[in-house]
Amino acid sequence: MPRLHIRRATVDDLPALKSLWQAAQMPADELEARLTEFQVVEADGIFAGALGLQILRQHARLHSEDYSDFSVADAARELFWERIPNLAANHGVFRIWTQETSPFWTHWGFQPATGEMLARLPEEWKNFTGRWLTLELKNEEAISHALENQFGNFMAAEKKQTAQVAARARQIRIFFTVVFFAIGLICLAVAVWLLLHRRLNAR
Repeated sequence: MPRLHIRRATVDDLPALKSLWQAAQMPADELEARLTEFQVVEADGIFAGALGLQILRQHARLHSEDYSDFSVADAARELFWERIPNLAANHGVFRIWTQETSPFWTHWGFQPATGEMLARLPEEWKNFTGRWLTLELKNEEAISHALENQFGNFMAAEKKQTAQVAARARQIRIFFTVVFFAIGLICLAVAVWLLLHRRLNAR
């Protein structure tokens, strides 16, 4: 078995990739525009195959898997699979989908997608024909429920803080109203005293 190495595809890989895609009758021009999705496997430093990983929101799709040397396919898939969950986790992916047909993927936990699962498939992928396999990386419902609870707690805390600020503002407003009223009374008393004092002096 040659020594395998997995890495992200670069522009230098395009000639080998396009040759691979064209031989497999894949849409080479479309895939070329999505070069950054691909991971490449090298066997003893020589290009041996590639696998695409497209990410849409909380979903990822394995696609366009092909090899120029299929003798390294399963070993390459194991290396790909060591990297893919980490890439998916870094992008906040909840679920991975694929239409690849190799038994390798079912051995690693992918299951045929049921009707309920397919309802979660991104709209952008629903026009693809073929059987879908899927693997849940994170429990979507549990995370959504936790986020809703956190949001509810956050909103309750914000309402409480707003109420406290409003109560404090009312207290300050009452305090200043009393102070200004008292100052007004004092000013009025002084004015009356001055008026009376002038009248007394005038006599």
